[in-house]
Amino acid sequence: MGTMLDKKIKRFFAVSIVSVIIVCLLVFTWAILYIQKQTENSIEDISGIYMEEVSFQIQQKFSSITDLRLEQVNGIIKRTPAMNVNYEDVLKELKFSTQVRDFTYMGLYTGDGEVERIVGEPLRISEFDSLMKSVAENGSGIAVAEDKNDNKMLMLAKAVEYPLKDGGVSEALIGGVPMEYLKESLFLDEKDARVYSHVIAKDGSFVIRSNDAYRDNYFNRIKVMLEEFEGKTADDFVEELKEALNSRKRYTAVVSVDGEHRFLCCTPISDNVEWYLVAVMPSGVLNERLGNLDSVRILIMISSAMIIFLTMVVIFVKYYKLSKQQMKELDKKERAAVQANMAKSEFLSSMSHDIRTPMNAIIGMTEIALRNVRDAVRVEDCLKKVRLSSKHLLGLINDVLDMSKIESGKMTLNNSQMSLREAMDDIVNIMQPQVKEHNQYFDIFIRDIYSENVCCDAVRLNQVLLNLLSNAVKFTPEEGRIDVHLWQEESEKGENYICTHFMVEDTGIGMSEEFQKKIFETFAREEENEKVQKIVGTGLGTSITKSIVTLMGGRIEVRSRQGEGSCFHVIVDLEKAEHAEEDMLLPEWNVLVVDDNEMLCMSAVANLEALGVHAEWTQDGKEAVDLIEERHNRQEDYHFVLVDWKMPNMDGIATIREIQKRVGNDVPIF
Repeated sequence: MGTMLDKKIKRFFAVSIVSVIIVCLLVFTWAILYIQKQTENSIEDISGIYMEEVSFQIQQKFSSITDLRLEQVNGIIKRTPAMNVNYEDVLKELKFSTQVRDFTYMGLYTGDGEVERIVGEPLRISEFDSLMKSVAENGSGIAVAEDKNDNKMLMLAKAVEYPLKDGGVSEALIGGVPMEYLKESLFLDEKDARVYSHVIAKDGSFVIRSNDAYRDNYFNRIKVMLEEFEGKTADDFVEELKEALNSRKRYTAVVSVDGEHRFLCCTPISDNVEWYLVAVMPSGVLNERLGNLDSVRILIMISSAMIIFLTMVVIFVKYYKLSKQQMKELDKKERAAVQANMAKSEFLSSMSHDIRTPMNAIIGMTEIALRNVRDAVRVEDCLKKVRLSSKHLLGLINDVLDMSKIESGKMTLNNSQMSLREAMDDIVNIMQPQVKEHNQYFDIFIRDIYSENVCCDAVRLNQVLLNLLSNAVKFTPEEGRIDVHLWQEESEKGENYICTHFMVEDTGIGMSEEFQKKIFETFAREEENEKVQKIVGTGLGTSITKSIVTLMGGRIEVRSRQGEGSCFHVIVDLEKAEHAEEDMLLPEWNVLVVDDNEMLCMSAVANLEALGVHAEWTQDGKEAVDLIEERHNRQEDYHFVLVDWKMPNMDGIATIREIQKRVGNDVPIF
């Protein structure tokens, strides 16, 4: 069987390796072709994004520069008030301010084109009427002008009324700076730039041109330079561009110049002027870089394929070796699982029997009590036996629940201040009746107590001691002895802690050395011992005890000898508490308990009354709502309400919603 399995595994590995090689070749071939195609698409996408970003940055620069210059013109106006001044004073102040702000040209203009120059040579302003219309409507405007040598100037106008020499009044103050100033501010040096740009007017005339653009009109430049590309001629591109300019929309296209692809983007440069930014980027800028990137990708993919292949070979060989070892371990785990299932089955069988025994006793004693209701002595005897059986049943259930918490990791400690003296008194009061019933001797020895008050989970500590003492009582014969020792010493954790020792000794039947090694395992019972078989138990007590002690950060030790008795020693570091806590008393609150379980309601009310709280109860959600509403109307709200979740007719959630609907959130609900 093992040989056949080895052959199947080897065959599987061989087929797997060949399949992986074929799949890798197919996948990587497809990936290379796909990447090449995606690279071409990416070049176009990245180019478009890059061009848009470049255009946006130039637009931002243009707005910043023109806004700054317009603000400087406005600053000149603010410095020279337009009212109550004569012509000579105005001219003098404006000339000084113009020179300070580095304007090449400055003049006062009227709407019909009359001008009184302040600084600079005469200029011809293109589209003067449009400029003055913008000044009239918006208070400012931008235009282009040319001097006698055809050098272009950027004109910046602000509306203002100044006195003129002939007695008239100006409509605008217009300053000018060389267009080269704007070009240098907007565009990088062409030697360093990946993109070259122009600024054109709506009719295609250049406002700013790159150095190699020698024609006067950009439309003419396109017609001469562009080649037919993807079914479009140069005239087609011109018409598309004109249409975009007329509708003030962004225009992008891929064009061909001398066999090279170029990416063209045209967009309005500003809302204040009908100028358009044209940016052009050769495809070679990205082709070379992305092509190199493709080569690197392909090399990396091939190298990765080889590494993956070699790695998989190593993994397959390693896995083949491990598989044999895992088969052996699986066999062991299977045997362990079978044993664990058998142990759980035995536990469930034993637990079912153990639970059925006190349940039958409770049912039987209840029937006897009902038949003898008038016989007080008989009824009292039955009730005592019912109470005893109930305690035993509760103990079994608590053990199962504790084990469930331990196995799921949900057991937690609720540390609070407690008195070791009071804890020992409680132990005596609980154990004394059991010890007397078994005719045993029981003593507690306390010495070297340095801190009586400590911080600890008192309930869990009592559970540990009572588990150990209950076992001692069960496994110690009559006339036997059970002793509890308590003492303290300095803790290694520091002066805020005290190392506390609890020791439970008995002169019972003891345990074998073999069983002492597994006494703290779940369901552990020394069934080989005939005396143990006759004693009721689940084998959970010591396991729970060990888990609690471990959770407390302590340890438990055991020593025993068959026929001589056992000794359990618990060592735990407890935090010192300087003062004992006082009994808790609550204010005289009014409280309502809502639960369909009558016994639980009565118990809760009794406990609340013991804490000084005035408590009432009801088993019906609707009745609870009526009681709360009635008190609310009398302005005597309950201080808080305890509501069970699951109830018939109206569950806890529905009850809470109805309460909040009627009285709002005035009453706290738990």
